[in-house]
Amino acid sequence: MKHSNSQQIRREILAKWHKSLSGKTDLYTSDNISGTSPPSVFIGTFNYPKVLVGPMLPPEHGDTSLLDSPEKWAGKELEEIVQFRLNLIRGVKPISITQTDGRYIEQLQEVAMSNRPADADLSFKRPVTGNIFIDDQNAPFGPIGNIKDAKFSARSPVRQIEKAFYDIDLKAHDAIMSLYNSEIEISRIQRCLSVGMLGTERKLVPTKWGITATDDIISSELVKDVLEYPLIDSCKVYRFEHLGNIFVVVLFPHRWIFEMIEAWYSSGDVLGFGSDYEGVHGMRHQPAIAGAYFAAKLGAAEYLQQNQIQAGVVVLREIRPEYAIPVGVWQVREGVRSAMKQKPIIADNLEHGLLLASQRTSITKDEWMLHSKIIEMVHQKVISDFF
Repeated sequence: MKHSNSQQIRREILAKWHKSLSGKTDLYTSDNISGTSPPSVFIGTFNYPKVLVGPMLPPEHGDTSLLDSPEKWAGKELEEIVQFRLNLIRGVKPISITQTDGRYIEQLQEVAMSNRPADADLSFKRPVTGNIFIDDQNAPFGPIGNIKDAKFSARSPVRQIEKAFYDIDLKAHDAIMSLYNSEIEISRIQRCLSVGMLGTERKLVPTKWGITATDDIISSELVKDVLEYPLIDSCKVYRFEHLGNIFVVVLFPHRWIFEMIEAWYSSGDVLGFGSDYEGVHGMRHQPAIAGAYFAAKLGAAEYLQQNQIQAGVVVLREIRPEYAIPVGVWQVREGVRSAMKQKPIIADNLEHGLLLASQRTSITKDEWMLHSKIIEMVHQKVISDFF
């Protein structure tokens, strides 16, 4: 199959963004920015344990909530997401991860628990740079500036978040589950964990680590419920495609086991693969594809828990060249969630299900299975699996 050139797509998207900056020359000559934070706070990993901490906001006022609410991005095109994310300016200050108090951090915590976007005025030590930040774990964002002073308007807090914040005896794990069960968006829970608002021993957590930790905690708790439910009675194959990613999910009658395999294209259509797995007792090794794995596991575990059924699960993710600019692992979670909403194909058994799943990608079953442990796991049932 002939694929689009990933680098070409990336260059075209970024060229359009740089062109849009031509009308914002004052952005790079002023050391002050006024705008409305979605609300958004970002914590980096550089120089850990003294990390760069600060808010993100566009140089405009109004309802900017869409800019940092992945749950609202369903149906949007990759270029659209990248363009509005690159409008977010990130202010930073170097802060030790153990510093979870003081006026600056307290203001950021107020922003994180705000019930609506928060107006902010930032002054920088020098005008922001035009450099942008792109990696495979987080949604991208635009220019970065070193903060000299920051002021935020007062906003009412989300009640459930405020309650968890002031409960200093509530463990972070329990706070996360309380917020999740209160239907607080996962992206917001992740933000609160990152800015040191949850738990008995609080600290700042780099954003990408907070994302993975939150997905891991919630999905593992959901699996505890799933283990109490009856097995499904047939093998089903679900598929969904968005943002240049194809997700195929296979459910089959078996005690909970989970596997995710990713495949991506490099130059010359050479395939790269990554995979990971767990049995009924969870993952017993260091994660190989942690961010995407736990995001996918959460999407699958949610479906089983909501339908009160138990199954073995295989997730195949084909990352096509059209996914030229990564926008964060949220799209894995949302991709699997959306796949489970589609009408499934019924397979005769697991082998047939894996064949049908492979046929819904551009990669053969043999190629997928070279990186799979699912058949081996199915055949290695032990007595402890049933208790």
